[in-house]
Amino acid sequence: MGTWNSRGLRGSTLEELVNRTNEIYREKGLALIQKVPTPITPVRMDKESRHITLAYFDQKSTVDYIGAVQGIPVCFDAKECSTDVFPLANIHPHQVKFMEEFEKQGGISFFLLFFSQRDEFYYLTLSQLTGFWNRRELGGRKSFRINELDPTFFLPHQNGILVPYLEGLNRDLSLRPEEES
Repeated sequence: MGTWNSRGLRGSTLEELVNRTNEIYREKGLALIQKVPTPITPVRMDKESRHITLAYFDQKSTVDYIGAVQGIPVCFDAKECSTDVFPLANIHPHQVKFMEEFEKQGGISFFLLFFSQRDEFYYLTLSQLTGFWNRRELGGRKSFRINELDPTFFLPHQNGILVPYLEGLNRDLSLRPEEES
């Protein structure tokens, strides 16, 4: 459990890009996605300003975003990586469990990965993650490399759309068996 004031702004740029993309998708009537607030437990408050000065992140937050795209329930988490190797420790078992349960209810779950050194976004399907997750559980690598990813799920740069994850969602839906999508 990390403290609120020691984590700084890690991931905030990615969050801003995704939030702005969500606004654009909403304005265009394409999707309605909301940021899920990160639950915190306040420890210390400034009595004069009534601001929280120290807090701990609750461990059981699920995903960063949840909503609907053209009637399809979706949830996703956004992760930033500064190298070409993504550590699976950045994804928590309770997140994967929530996403699996979400998909059993007819929704679509995925991860948005931002490889910051390359300025590239990747749409990681839950099934792709499950493959890497299972490999780790069987004693394999505790990470995956960028060159192990399906190149067709890298998100193309688009005018006006900062993180065009609907492109990845379309591809994801097109590859699912008919009864799932």
